[in-house]
Amino acid sequence: MDPLAPLLDLADVAPALAAARDRVDAAMRHRALRRHGGQVAAEVSLRAAVASAALEGHAYDLDDVRAGTVTDPVLQGALRVAEGVPGLVDLWPRAPRQVLAKLHVLAARGVVTPDDLGRLTAGADRIDALAALVAGNEQTPPLLLAAVVHAELITLRPFAGPAGVVARAAARLTLIGRGLDPRGLVAADVGHRDREPEYVGAAGAYATGTPDGVRSWLRHYAAAVTVAADEITRIGDGVLATV
Repeated sequence: MDPLAPLLDLADVAPALAAARDRVDAAMRHRALRRHGGQVAAEVSLRAAVASAALEGHAYDLDDVRAGTVTDPVLQGALRVAEGVPGLVDLWPRAPRQVLAKLHVLAARGVVTPDDLGRLTAGADRIDALAALVAGNEQTPPLLLAAVVHAELITLRPFAGPAGVVARAAARLTLIGRGLDPRGLVAADVGHRDREPEYVGAAGAYATGTPDGVRSWLRHYAAAVTVAADEITRIGDGVLATV
């Protein structure tokens, strides 16, 4: 049985997640992906990293990052994480704690002391419970599972430094590994950045543990994924305009 199934009974949650999935499915049919999918994926990865760093308080102009002129260690860590995500997809459902540690090493190098890299600083019991939820879970719908993974990690902030970068990457791994986003094109980070006040508020609401708080977060997550789906379309349109 799906341990998270009761969350779908919260008001408006199931329709919001279903609508977000439909928007993703529509974006995946963009004709730019037929011949230029790699170019679209590279741009999505870059925008996801820039958005994730910005959500940690390290915002930079996308063109400056693209030009390679930004050396900020949090931004560089977010770029390393984005590059490393594809290689961790298969390991994520088998060894979630190992993957989280690896993501932190990528994200926090140059930001925290070497001794803190990959080491939990809080919430070990709850991380164990989250790992058990992720490992081998084929029952929970991908969007719902990714939303809960993300919320748990940003609530706990179990690593020193840019723990939010780790949380957002773990959610992306969930969407990719569970088949909703097999090509890694859904940059939900962009949606969170686009709706940052809502992102912060909904995360705080989730942390209360109340049904309304959890509902608020899940509806936000659906909205962020919808923004990410529209971003695929915008990038695809831009690629086609240049070929």
